[in-house]
Amino acid sequence: MLAMNATDVRNDWSAVLDSVIREKPKFIKRTRDYMLLSGLDIIEIMLEAYKFTADEYIEDDGSVTLSLVEMDLVDNGKTKEEAIHNLAKDILEYAADYYQLFFDDWSVSTNRRAHLPFVFKALILNDIEKIGELIQCRPGEI
Repeated sequence: MLAMNATDVRNDWSAVLDSVIREKPKFIKRTRDYMLLSGLDIIEIMLEAYKFTADEYIEDDGSVTLSLVEMDLVDNGKTKEEAIHNLAKDILEYAADYYQLFFDDWSVSTNRRAHLPFVFKALILNDIEKIGELIQCRPGEI
């Protein structure tokens, strides 16, 4: 791998950061550990393929319930637009909790580690409206 030694990175930290932001990400090796240092714009490009999918259910009262396929989140609204907004808000809140409070456990948990790219996608977007635009609704099956 084309990895820089962590000592070299540390010794020239400012130049490395400038290079990462203006040129390209850097692979870094420290002992046996490898990491990637990147700007968020590159990570956002890497996550472009990740969309949010929700099963849509029309309730007896006419309200709309959306059940997110990628994560265990369910929201309801009087209209589809309201349900999407509510779900997008919950996605962002879940992503913040995942990252800030539970990352150590959830990122290795068999039932939650697959959420990670969606968590980073939501955190990088950091905008309820943008997240809402990525929610693709499909008819739910009962």
